[in-house]
Amino acid sequence: MTNRLYAEFIGTAWLVLGGCGSAVLAAAFPQLGIGFMGVAFAFGLTVLTMVYALGPVSGGHFNPAVTVGLAVGGRFPTREVAPYVVAQVLGGIAGAAILYVIATGKAGAEIGGFATNGYGDRSPGKYGMAAALVSEIVMTFGFVTVILGATDKRAPAAAAPLAIGLALTLIHLVSIPVTNTSVNPARSTAPALFVGGGALAQLWLFWLAPLVGAIIAGLAYKLVAEPAAGQPGSSATALSGKTG
Repeated sequence: MTNRLYAEFIGTAWLVLGGCGSAVLAAAFPQLGIGFMGVAFAFGLTVLTMVYALGPVSGGHFNPAVTVGLAVGGRFPTREVAPYVVAQVLGGIAGAAILYVIATGKAGAEIGGFATNGYGDRSPGKYGMAAALVSEIVMTFGFVTVILGATDKRAPAAAAPLAIGLALTLIHLVSIPVTNTSVNPARSTAPALFVGGGALAQLWLFWLAPLVGAIIAGLAYKLVAEPAAGQPGSSATALSGKTG
């Protein structure tokens, strides 16, 4: 368990440092800024690389919503959810702390929004709370569904990190203008602690919505993935020797 928690800590730190770092340091860099598309790919690449690197150790969650969704979907022990979430949040804070040191390492530097998530005046596109809530629930539902499907024993294991990384990239391409994209409470918590104020006041939504989306995904995937009796892949069919 110690090794697994360390892996979750490192993976989440890398996600925050790489994803939020791209937004804080490179998104609007004069003339050469990477923009929303670059930030979206940065988040996708952080997950892709760490799932390949540390997935064999801990499963490569790096996200409390993913951990909860996998537990609800019957893929992860419920008793291990709390330790994983704590390790992920602490890892996110460590990643944000490193980013803070880098971002303030020049004269007159200000961290600004520090890649925090928000709605209303704190939304990049000034979207309201209802839009933010729906966006985060739906995007997290999609993300956890992709993870459940890509890591299904019937799916090709080698392709899972690629599918997961691309899914997170797509999610960011859609929802950065709405909330700056969370779908990950640890990612939201870490930079908010350094900004304070409105970022912390709105943090509740970026815990509630991703967890709701993840729970729905876990429940829904169980219904989709478990064949009805008598259908191809069910135990009854397998025992009878029928192929459908």
